[in-house]
Amino acid sequence: MIEKKINIHPKVQAIVFGKNDVNYNAIKAFFPKMKFVLRGDMLKYMGDEKSIHHFDKIWDRVMNYYENFNRLPLSTLKDILSDNYKLDSSKLSGKEVLVYGNKGRIIKARTKNQLKMVGSIQKNDLLFAVGPAGSGKTYTAVALAVKALKERVVKKIILTRPAVEAGENLGFLPGDLKEKLDPYLQPLYDALRDMIPSEKLAEFLESGVIQIAPLGFMRGRTLDQAFVILDEGQNTTQSQIKMFLTRMGRSAKFIVTGDVTQVDLPKNQVSGLKIALELFKDHSEISIVNLDEHDVIRHQLVKTIINAFNKK
Repeated sequence: MIEKKINIHPKVQAIVFGKNDVNYNAIKAFFPKMKFVLRGDMLKYMGDEKSIHHFDKIWDRVMNYYENFNRLPLSTLKDILSDNYKLDSSKLSGKEVLVYGNKGRIIKARTKNQLKMVGSIQKNDLLFAVGPAGSGKTYTAVALAVKALKERVVKKIILTRPAVEAGENLGFLPGDLKEKLDPYLQPLYDALRDMIPSEKLAEFLESGVIQIAPLGFMRGRTLDQAFVILDEGQNTTQSQIKMFLTRMGRSAKFIVTGDVTQVDLPKNQVSGLKIALELFKDHSEISIVNLDEHDVIRHQLVKTIINAFNKK
């Protein structure tokens, strides 16, 4: 008799084991010669060598499905148990679906220019996505990064923003560095929370698989096998964006997002993003996607507001 243990977070249990433990009971029924004991976040299972090996194989498939789709219907579990299910990676790599978010929510490019972002980052390793607030440039960029991580195209995700925005300087904000940065990084956290279960996201942040840091922390680093996003790129100086772009290592993907109509730098400083767009506008290995009011998917009034200010 062999005994093994696995830790399963309660939030993962709620999805994987199903409502009223319907999935858990199905698993136990499928392995009648084994004994299962679930206490808190610890699952202990016992059986002969052959049964244990079979269960480990099934459990890997169960967790693979959960990590990709963030759900586990009983019908799918039954297919996994009977060897009638194979994870279709094409569901994750097509243009339509970028990732499956929490509770199986489908996250995909919803506009023509968001689809251009998807195609561009597949073609080139550096993409500039420029457009107004609400056009989905940051959200789509984060979805592309999560997709690459799930498909093991990269080993980590790094998200960064300039530290000074909207006239506020970090030196005058209260609290430690994390407390100072979090208000600026909130849109990135929000996007990640939509796409990755909270306990898994916490694990990724703790282990450094996902890193969120101010732009200044990029200096001196070489970012290999990473998907890196610079958000609010219009608020970088020329030297800052040059520093950022030259961090690119082997097998890395870089996306710079920004809105050149909302530059918060001092009046005597030119946006580094504007300079970069001009320098690389005709470079075949660097993509530039311009989003506009047609890509805005917030409240319908946002399009009206953007158009009104553009005509001013």
